[in-house]
Amino acid sequence: MDENTLKLLVKLTQEGRLSCLEKQIKLLGSSVISEHFGRSGDTLLHYAARHGHLDVVEYFIKQLGADVEVYNNDYKRPLHEAASMGHKECVSYLLRERAMVDSLKKADWTPLMMACTRRNLDVIQELLSHGADPGLRNKDGWNSFHIACREGDPLVIEHLLLAAPDIWRTKSKTGRTPLHTAAMHGCEEVVRILLERCGYTPDDTDSCGVTPFMDAVRNGHVSVARLLLEKHQASPLAADVLGAQPVHQVAVTGHEEALRFLVQELGVDVNQRATGVQLTALHYAAKEGHTSMIKTLLELGADLFVQDTKGRTALHMACIGQHAEAVRMLLMLGLKDSEDTCGTRAQQLARKPAVVEAFT
Repeated sequence: MDENTLKLLVKLTQEGRLSCLEKQIKLLGSSVISEHFGRSGDTLLHYAARHGHLDVVEYFIKQLGADVEVYNNDYKRPLHEAASMGHKECVSYLLRERAMVDSLKKADWTPLMMACTRRNLDVIQELLSHGADPGLRNKDGWNSFHIACREGDPLVIEHLLLAAPDIWRTKSKTGRTPLHTAAMHGCEEVVRILLERCGYTPDDTDSCGVTPFMDAVRNGHVSVARLLLEKHQASPLAADVLGAQPVHQVAVTGHEEALRFLVQELGVDVNQRATGVQLTALHYAAKEGHTSMIKTLLELGADLFVQDTKGRTALHMACIGQHAEAVRMLLMLGLKDSEDTCGTRAQQLARKPAVVEAFT
C-alpha cells in the first residue's frame, strides 16, 4: 500500500468521513484495519477513538473486526485515546465491547489516569462505574487522584473521594502527596477540599524535604500558601534537606510577590542563612541571575555585602552562574570584588565574554 493511500485513510478517519472510508476500505480490503501507522504505531481505530468519531469506531469494530485491545508503540489502547480526549460515547462503546477498563500503557498509565489529566468528570464517572481502580499507581507512584489534583477540578476531586474515600492516602516514589501536587500547581479550591476532607499531616515532606507550603510559595501561589498557613498550621520557616527555607526557594524561582509575602506579612528574616555554607537569599538570587529579585531583596533589607562561610559574596555567585547583568548590577550598587577564603576573586570565576567584560 503506497504512502499516499495510507495518509488518505488516516485523514478520512481523523475527519470522521465514514462513507468515504467505507469506499476506500472496500477497494483495499478489510486487512487495512490491522495496519500500524507512523512512528506511534497507531491503528485506524486509535485515530477514530482519539477524535471521538463513534460511528467510525463502531464500523471498525463491528464491520471490520478491529481488536478493541489493539495497542500502539506506547501500548496505548483505543480506550486510552478516547478517555484522554474526553469522548464519553466512545469510552462507553469500547467498554461495552469488552475493552479492559484498567489496561496499561507505557509507564503504567490506565485510561482513568489519562482521563484525570483533563476536566473529564463524565468520562471519569463512566470508567469508575465499569470498575476502574483509582488506586492503581503508575511508574512514578502516582494514582488517578494524584493526577487529578494536578489538574485542579474540584468536582473530579470530590467524586474520586466519594468513590474511594481513602484514595488520598498515597505518596509518589519521591514521597510527594496529592497535597504537594495541588499546592505546587496553585489549585486553591482543591487544596481547600484536601484540607477539609483528608488527614494530611502539617508540613509533610517529600524525599527532598519539601513541604506543600514550600511548593506553593516557591511557585508564586501566595493565596494557596496563605490557606496552608491558616488551615493547616504550615511553617514558613521549615527547611528542606539542604537547609533551604521558603525565603531562599523564592529567591531561586524569582517570585517577588511571594518574597514580599514572606518578609512583609510573615516577618521572615530576609538575611536568613541556609545550608552548611550559610547562603542567604541574595546569594541564591545572584546565582540565578534574577536582577529584579536582587533589587527587591535589597529593598526589603538584604545585606548587600554578606558573605557565606567560604567568604563568597553575591558577586561570586553571579559569576558562578555566568550572569553578566547581575554582575553589572551588583558592581553598580557598590559591591566590590573580593577574595573568598581560598583567595579566589569573583572576576576569576567569569567564563563568558559578557561576564568578563562586566568587570572592565
